[in-house]
Amino acid sequence: MNLSEIHKPFKRLTIRTVLFSTLLKQGVNNYEVKMKLFSLIISIFLILYSLPLQADEGMWPITEIDRIDLQSKGLTIPVEDIYNPEGISLMQAIVRLSGCTASFVSPDGLIITNHHCAFGAVQRSSTTENDYLTNGFLAKDRSEEIPARGYTASIMETYIDVSSEVLSVVTDDMDLGARIKAINKKKKELLVQAEKDYPDKRAEISEMYIGKTYLLFIYTRLRDLRLVYVPPIAIGNFGGENDNWIWPRHTGDFSFVRAYVAPDGSPADYSEENIPYQPKIHFQVAPEGVNEEDFVFILGYPGRTYRHRTSYYMAYEENIRLPYLASEYEKAILIMEDFSMKTPEAALKLASPIKGFSNRMKNYRGKLTGMKRINLVVKRRIEEEKLQKFYSDNNDKTKELKSILKEIEDIYQQKSQNAKSELLISNIWRISVPLRNAHTIYEAAENRSKQDIERESAYMDRNIERTKKRLFLGLKSYYPPSEKIILAGLLKQAMELPKEQKIEALDEMISDGNIDLFVDNLYSETKFADAEVLQQAFSISSEELAKLDDPAINFILAMDPQLQRNKERSREQSGALNKLHPKLIELKKDFYKSDFIPDANSTFRLTFGYIRGYYPKDAIYCSPITTFSGVIEKTIGKDPFITPPGLIDLYKQKIFGQFYNQNLKDVPVAILYNTDTTGGNSGSPVLNAKGQLIGVNFDRAWEATINDYAWNESYSRSIAVDIRYVLWVTQKFAGADYLLNEMNVPLE
Repeated sequence: MNLSEIHKPFKRLTIRTVLFSTLLKQGVNNYEVKMKLFSLIISIFLILYSLPLQADEGMWPITEIDRIDLQSKGLTIPVEDIYNPEGISLMQAIVRLSGCTASFVSPDGLIITNHHCAFGAVQRSSTTENDYLTNGFLAKDRSEEIPARGYTASIMETYIDVSSEVLSVVTDDMDLGARIKAINKKKKELLVQAEKDYPDKRAEISEMYIGKTYLLFIYTRLRDLRLVYVPPIAIGNFGGENDNWIWPRHTGDFSFVRAYVAPDGSPADYSEENIPYQPKIHFQVAPEGVNEEDFVFILGYPGRTYRHRTSYYMAYEENIRLPYLASEYEKAILIMEDFSMKTPEAALKLASPIKGFSNRMKNYRGKLTGMKRINLVVKRRIEEEKLQKFYSDNNDKTKELKSILKEIEDIYQQKSQNAKSELLISNIWRISVPLRNAHTIYEAAENRSKQDIERESAYMDRNIERTKKRLFLGLKSYYPPSEKIILAGLLKQAMELPKEQKIEALDEMISDGNIDLFVDNLYSETKFADAEVLQQAFSISSEELAKLDDPAINFILAMDPQLQRNKERSREQSGALNKLHPKLIELKKDFYKSDFIPDANSTFRLTFGYIRGYYPKDAIYCSPITTFSGVIEKTIGKDPFITPPGLIDLYKQKIFGQFYNQNLKDVPVAILYNTDTTGGNSGSPVLNAKGQLIGVNFDRAWEATINDYAWNESYSRSIAVDIRYVLWVTQKFAGADYLLNEMNVPLE
């Protein structure tokens, strides 16, 4: 029985009723026996009543939350207040913010998200003279707000199930590559049509179950976002990578931005004439915060989870992909950090890539630790064996299941055989700005010769401007000295690949084996890190690009045959999995006698839980709320444990305002809870039972990095900055009283 069910009968019965009925049933007359039974029943009642309610696994699609009895879990508002397709609901206060989640907290387009989610915009606006990363940024009024370059805010308006339309183009006799091509083409056609049907909106199709269910989402996308308040990095990234993915946490990971639109209310690019966006609804901030065991829920856009994948996928992740990438990221980080310590220019340019690589590296290491700790691959194999035993009496289904698992196993064997060269090539594009730019521009030229619907998604008319913007924004982090060393290391790996994985084009380009000279010539002679050249290059043909004789383009031309082979192989593998996974899911449903919550896929989700600590190790308990005294304890005056003196002075002088908690005898900083989250939930609002904002989600505990593959109430914990800390820093440290007024938070 679910523990939450235990509470129901005891809430309906009084203690007297329970005692009376029990004593009568026992036929008890002896006074002493009655008293013993009385004490026993009281004890049982108190134990049962105090048992904690449990969170459930699942990032629930917002369209399916009526499957959860949220009131029995602790919610005190109607579910329709969260999601109401016929009217206004809290869903419309949520924003998908360039890979993160955020939320409206005022009627004038004020948005709260994480410091690390706004990090890229802050870095791009910073110079050595105006270092907003180090010093923070505060607009004293709206005229001082500055563009958050490269950022967009998407608000979901509606959705349509287009599964039948997407799958209508699939036939049984299609080969696997043709299958995925047909599906992708149909999705593009539907997207183009949807954006004609919904002018000024953005359409996206998400695959909810691989090869089975597809939903088309319609978004309003706001393109003019501006920075309002960003705390200094000493607050917003306190603890740095040392504390990343770790509890207890003391990081003020929050920032404020504002959304603007044209004077007529339509989405528009940045203009001084634009006005603040007026959301249909915004969250009320709850300055009183939360207490341990309070019910909370989260709305947002979690990235991707892989909980329905097989043991073969898990083995590939554990043995090949994750360890390789974690190792390569660590090498790159060390090189970039070394340059960052030498000059302020390098520190600014490399801040964003270092943060990104560090976050992924530590996340992958956490996943690997978790997979080994719970023997995830073995567990999945046992589940698959149980599934086969379940169908042992059904010869047809036994054959089908064995065939499905064997085909999936073969796919991952093939992926494993090609993994070293494929992962290495993808890493080259990831690290080298000139090569990435040349690759993008060459692909854009190749795609321009095709009809729009036949192009790869990034180069369709509806997406090409976004692709260009990403390319130009990448120049803000371009620092050749570190790139050259990292790229040389990757090329050295390529030259040492076993014969069956050799990248022949690289062997031919570096025939003399002098990798350092090759890299020096590439970076000294290429023009594909020059903004003006890039702007012109976007308009010329692939034949004209080849005539430029630029070493970056020459590199791409030499590598193109290998890239096309890799792309086709990946398409065939995706087509096969697209066909196999729906069959496997149906067999699993029959076995488990239940529907599954689809894996997260960057679509709108709800998850719920409770403010709750946990035991990360034997005899070690972590309580769920940290306080500012912990900041003081960690502060040593050296990065990453530096705290602004002004904030310490406020604490010593006991200038707390209303944000001091009497139970904790301190200012709360961060909170811990057992909701089900993953990447993309960064910036998600943490909401109390009334739907009010009490925190901003930003991380998971180390043990919960495995959430992408498996969730468990005992160790899956997520972390938010407490709204009381956000408000204390914003009002008392930054002096931004006007922001609290705008959020309707009373001042003290």
